[in-house]
Parts: sequence; C-alpha cells; structure tokens
Amino acid sequence: MKSAFHLFKRTRELEQKIDSFFDKFSETTVVYRLTIRVYLKEGLNDEFENRLERLNALESEADLLRRDIEKQLYTNTLIPDSRGDVLGLIETIDQLFSLMVGSLWAFSIEKPEIPKEYRIGYRKLTNMVVKAADELGLSGRAYFRSPHDVPAYNHKVTLYEKEADILSTALKKDIFSSDLDLAQKIHLKSFVEQIDSVADMAEDVADRLSIYAIKRTV
Repeated sequence: MKSAFHLFKRTRELEQKIDSFFDKFSETTVVYRLTIRVYLKEGLNDEFENRLERLNALESEADLLRRDIEKQLYTNTLIPDSRGDVLGLIETIDQLFSLMVGSLWAFSIEKPEIPKEYRIGYRKLTNMVVKAADELGLSGRAYFRSPHDVPAYNHKVTLYEKEADILSTALKKDIFSSDLDLAQKIHLKSFVEQIDSVADMAEDVADRLSIYAIKRTV
C-alpha cells in the first residue's frame, strides 16, 4: 500500500502482513478466472492443473498470514476496540479463498462436460463474479486506510453480485430448457451455482464490512 494504515500506527510488520494477505486475495481472483477459462476452452489439462496448484499455494500462504495476523493482534494487544472486526474481516475473506479453490477442485474431480453453447454463459458469469470479489478486495484495503471509501466499493460489490445472479439464472434456464438428460442438467446447474456462490459470499462479507467501517468513522 502507498500509505500507512491509520489503524496500525505502532507496527509496520502487521501492516505488511495484512497488505500481503490482500495481495494474495487479488492474485487468487485473477488465477481463478483464468483457470475456469482454461477449462471452458480446453478442458482438464496441464495448464488447468498448474493453475489449480498455484491457487492451492495461494490459499495456504493466505492461511499462514491469517494466523500470523491473529497472533500478532492478540499477543501485542493491538487495537482492542477494532480487533474483533479486523479478525472477522480476515477470517471471512479467508473463507472466500477456500470457496474459490473448492469450486475448482470440483471441476478437477467431477470433470463436467459443458456443451459449447453454454461456455460463453459460464465465462460471463465467472467474469462478473470475479469483479464482485475484486471490489471486495479494494473495500477491504480501504477499511484500513480510508474507511469512508468502503461504501463506494461495497456498492459495486452489490451491483456485480446482482448481475451475477441475472447471468446464473439465465444460464440455468437455458440448461433446463435444453434436450440434455436430467442428470447432466443437474450437474451443469451445480457448477453454475458454485461459481455464483463466490459473488454471493463477497456480498455477505461486504455487508459485514460496511458495519465495521461505520464503527471506524463514528
């Protein structure tokens, strides 16, 4: 980050760890989108597996950072008034890491056969979901240095989540109006919902973050 966290005036180390945590999150959303794009274009291949491996590494690195942040907040008795909110934010974003990685593991394990006519729908949905997650990442960063900016970022999270819902609903309607057998329809629907759930959770975290930011600005 270009400026120091206003919330942590006593320790640069903690600032760097939180900054690094959000860097991992930002990279994860990029790799997540690219990994699904690879699957839609080429199916399960070495590039997909390599990207999934990278996501696993990012999740592990973020988890270690989360533990370090938690430990430092408690052992150094920092920001007692905001500590619970900071921990809540870090923990819920950590869960979002797991949700993205988990959905890609489902692709790897279940290997859904996605007909060509639906791939653009999955791609558009993924792009919209990632936009919601990216705005959440920006909102999380803003919480520490400019909490007054949090509502603007969260507003975009909500907008992208609503658009993702529209895209997922349209995609599921197309799937279930097709001549595919019921088992494949249900299988394809489950992957639509797994992708869409990333935007749903991003909005949930943004709602909590809005409250945290209000508490910092009153």
